[in-house]
Amino acid sequence: MDVLGVIHGDDCRSGTFGEVALERGHRLDEWSLAWGTPIPEPLDSYGAVMVFGGAMHADQDEHHPWLREETLFLQRLLDLGLPTLGVCLGAQLLARAAHAPVMPAPEPEIGWLPVELTDEAVGDPVLGGLPQSFEAFQWHSYTYGLPAGAVELARSAVCTQAYRLGSRVWGIQFHAEITGEQIESWSAEEPDVPPPSMPVETARNLDAWQSLGRRLCGGFLALAEGVRVAA
Repeated sequence: MDVLGVIHGDDCRSGTFGEVALERGHRLDEWSLAWGTPIPEPLDSYGAVMVFGGAMHADQDEHHPWLREETLFLQRLLDLGLPTLGVCLGAQLLARAAHAPVMPAPEPEIGWLPVELTDEAVGDPVLGGLPQSFEAFQWHSYTYGLPAGAVELARSAVCTQAYRLGSRVWGIQFHAEITGEQIESWSAEEPDVPPPSMPVETARNLDAWQSLGRRLCGGFLALAEGVRVAA
């Protein structure tokens, strides 16, 4: 199966999710609308799409005009019914494409913070296998409103953390794809942003967090594989 990773920066790539896709025998294309280059393959040739994070905000069209194009691109994804998973900015952009608002969060969430699944997450093919509560790696100051018809799957004390839209689209606000190298890169770029405790908490939590992220991504890809076989 061909998998498309929509990225928004060289240090905001597919991380462990890309590793899981390759380990499952799939081919992964990473591509960005910001590059101004054509998509590597026709969109409907992909069996799954993952939309990753980025340093920009989901409503900064004036600074990043390609965001308007990406909104239209994601709307086409939704129309096609391709299995899609959005992460952080990706989750916000998918919500925007589904005509939900995106806005600053009540406060930033950066570092390791608790997340709780909702009752609706029970039996969900992507989040249903996760613990009821877990320490999630976060790095965001924006959030989204739930699209019409979406089901909220997780929350933090600050904002919504995950949703399912229909039966093939998911958004997660937390960074389940993160690698240690990415955390180091983001921290070096913005050294005054992370809390002082983050290096110690990362050393304690990262291995278990990557295992959880692999499980989440594996659930998403298993669903996409099933959709592909049934098509």
